[in-house]
Amino acid sequence: METKLLRIAELAKSDPKMKFTSLAHLLDKQSLVQCHIELPNKKATGIKGTTKEQYSSNIEENIEDLVSRLKSKSYRPVPVRRMYIPKINSKKKRPLSIPEHEDKVVQKGVTKILNSIYEIDFLEGRKYKAN
Repeated sequence: METKLLRIAELAKSDPKMKFTSLAHLLDKQSLVQCHIELPNKKATGIKGTTKEQYSSNIEENIEDLVSRLKSKSYRPVPVRRMYIPKINSKKKRPLSIPEHEDKVVQKGVTKILNSIYEIDFLEGRKYKAN
C-alpha cells in the first residue's frame, strides 16, 4: 500500500484541484493486516470486548471477512463504548469513546489514505476557497 500511497501523494501534489473518486480499493487485505499490526497492544476494548490478541488469533479469516464487507458496502462500525473519566482538579468528568478493534483497523487504513492526500496541502500551506 505504501507505493500506492506515494503515488496518490504525487498526484495530489501535482494537481491540487484533483478530485479522487475512488480510493476504497486501497483498503485491501495486505494493507488492513499491516494496519492491525501497527495498532498498539493492550489497549481498552470496545463494546464487544475484542482485544488485538483475540483478533490476531484468526487474522486471515477476520481480515478477509472485513475486506468482503467493505467491498460489498455492508461494513458498519460498531457503536463505541462510552466511558467517563475524571477531569484534573474538578469534580466533572469528560467522555471518552472507545471503538472496537476492527473499527480501529479500518480507521487507521482510512487515515493513511487521507494523510497521503492532505499532508502535502498542510506542508505547503495551500489555501482553498469554500464552495
